[in-house]
Amino acid sequence: MLTIQDYIPVTKAKSKLLDIIRKIESSDDTVAITKNGVPEAVLLSMNKFEGLVETLEILSDEKAMKSIRKSIREAREGKWLDFDEVFSK
Repeated sequence: MLTIQDYIPVTKAKSKLLDIIRKIESSDDTVAITKNGVPEAVLLSMNKFEGLVETLEILSDEKAMKSIRKSIREAREGKWLDFDEVFSK
C-alpha cells in the first residue's frame, strides 16, 4: 500500500527540492507537498511511480483480472498444481 512518509510545506519544498529528491531516491519514501496545511501534490520515486502505473494497467485489463480472480478462487478451493505438474513438459 502506498503511504505518505512525510508532509512538507510548499515553501520548504521549493528551497529543499534537491534534498527531497535525494531522500526519495535513497529511501523510496513518498512525500506530500502541502499548501496552507492541505496536501496538494505527491512526490515519489520513479520506481514507485512505475509500480503504480503497472498496477493500474493490470487492474484495467479485463482479461488479466478475470484470470487473477479465477486463480484466487481456485487457490481458495485448494486446487493447486505441484511444480513438476506445471514445469515437467
